[in-house]
Amino acid sequence: MGTYNEEEAIATVLEDVEEITDGKAEVVCVDGSSDRTPEIAREHGATVIEQEPQGYGVAVSAAIHAPDRPIVVTTDCDDTYPMEKLPEFLAEINDGADVVSGDRISPGADAMPGFNRFGNQVFALVASALMLRRVHDTTTGMRAYSKEVIEAIEWTENTGLSAELLIRPLMRGYDVRERPIPYRERAGETKLDPIQGGAAILKSIVKVCVQERVR
Repeated sequence: MGTYNEEEAIATVLEDVEEITDGKAEVVCVDGSSDRTPEIAREHGATVIEQEPQGYGVAVSAAIHAPDRPIVVTTDCDDTYPMEKLPEFLAEINDGADVVSGDRISPGADAMPGFNRFGNQVFALVASALMLRRVHDTTTGMRAYSKEVIEAIEWTENTGLSAELLIRPLMRGYDVRERPIPYRERAGETKLDPIQGGAAILKSIVKVCVQERVR
């Protein structure tokens, strides 16, 4: 997880991970917070890597490279994602999938603000058209990856890293599976400006798809 001022939700997320995995998960939070997020994360057994705030992609990229585990899972720290789905994601990786990606949009994502939901639908349509393969949710924060995929690909995007983490493996022929997940209303305030952030994500989608086409 990349974490930034999520003291309202981080304890709940970590408690859910602890319960679902019987305490066997290694949790890494890359944090740039000015509130109690890092202290709470440490109190719940997470490894906290502190850095100056540099954006979503910088934090998450550092987080996914930190653990020495065969499977790496990303999730957000705002309690929007269903940790009870983790066993299913892990089982699919163990069954041969390279990436298992949570799809919030197909089930409806009713807890997501309407403008954000529309934007995510546009991102998926643009990515699908450029890749010539249908995807449903390019910016989900909940995915499981084989460590091989994480280490084999050079990740370059910041705001658009979530889309890149889906697009590059897909376009390189890895076994990528989307699975519907429920989505809850977030705890605390969102940190992403929907207009500027959306434009940056769309730019990343086009850029990454073009790079992979000419690769």
